[in-house]
Amino acid sequence: MTHITYLTIGELAARTGVAVRTVRFYCDAGLLAAARSPTGHRVFEPGAVDRLLLLRRLRSFGVGLTAIEDVLDGTRSIAEVIAAERVAVDDELDALNRRRALLRAVESAAPDTQDEHLNLLAAVIDPRAAHDVLVTFWRRQLTPLPAAAVDGFLGMNVPELSADANPEHLIAYAELIAAVSNPDIATAMYDTIRHRSTPGVRDERRLLFDVADACVAAAPRVAAGHPPCPGAELDHYVDVHATARGRHDTPIFRRQLLTDAAGADHRVRRYWQLTTRFTGEAVTSGAAQLWLFDALSDSVTRQGEADDRPPLSRIRTQGTTSTMSPGSSHS
Repeated sequence: MTHITYLTIGELAARTGVAVRTVRFYCDAGLLAAARSPTGHRVFEPGAVDRLLLLRRLRSFGVGLTAIEDVLDGTRSIAEVIAAERVAVDDELDALNRRRALLRAVESAAPDTQDEHLNLLAAVIDPRAAHDVLVTFWRRQLTPLPAAAVDGFLGMNVPELSADANPEHLIAYAELIAAVSNPDIATAMYDTIRHRSTPGVRDERRLLFDVADACVAAAPRVAAGHPPCPGAELDHYVDVHATARGRHDTPIFRRQLLTDAAGADHRVRRYWQLTTRFTGEAVTSGAAQLWLFDALSDSVTRQGEADDRPPLSRIRTQGTTSTMSPGSSHS
């Protein structure tokens, strides 16, 4: 062995700027190959310089030793390792930003409600777990539907907590988690979707599919900001429920449905109001159905007013009563 072909550990350290003790550490970790001189000292082939420089650069970017070993062995590319490290850093930053927002949310609460906010916000410390709570709730609500249909609903109606959520969004999301954790709202949501107080449903799965179609049909009206009112969208919705029960769309049937609609649980409305904070302009199924509920209420109210009007055959004008009949005239 000669120093022309091999480098001593000191020479390798000098050429790379890596401390001797660090070079020894990398050798002991199996990241840097070394031979032994006749006197028992570590010596290195010239290629060790480039290997050690690469190792050092990857370490300066925070890449772990296991990933570096993969690069040095050729099992992973530099690009793959750097991309994975960037994702890990993004996750760490997201966690820090969320933690800061959580702290601000508690800090901004009134002193006498900070304990309440602390308990409420504990449910969203882990955003994935929080999202799973909502997903589990809705899978139970929509049990009769096939998995693909449920997944489609979840994608449109169950928001995820974004990494940059502000304190107000964190509180809103925590309210959603608290809501679905209450067994009473599960019952109220189930009843609301199906109008369960109006009996006679023969095929629940078919009903859920058809209610979804009716909500999709009403969504453009909701998105455009039209106030709830009778029309083709409401007629479709009522017909869905009437057909599911083997009945017809009549004033009596609408009043019966309104028993559910008029009393739509305030917690259900609150749930969908909170959800809208995350979905933005996208119309949720719940928002569309509540619009249809309110349109039904308007429809029944108008019908009731029409029923209460006096017959058109008797009109009092300026103190004079006139009798009107088809084909007659009066001046």
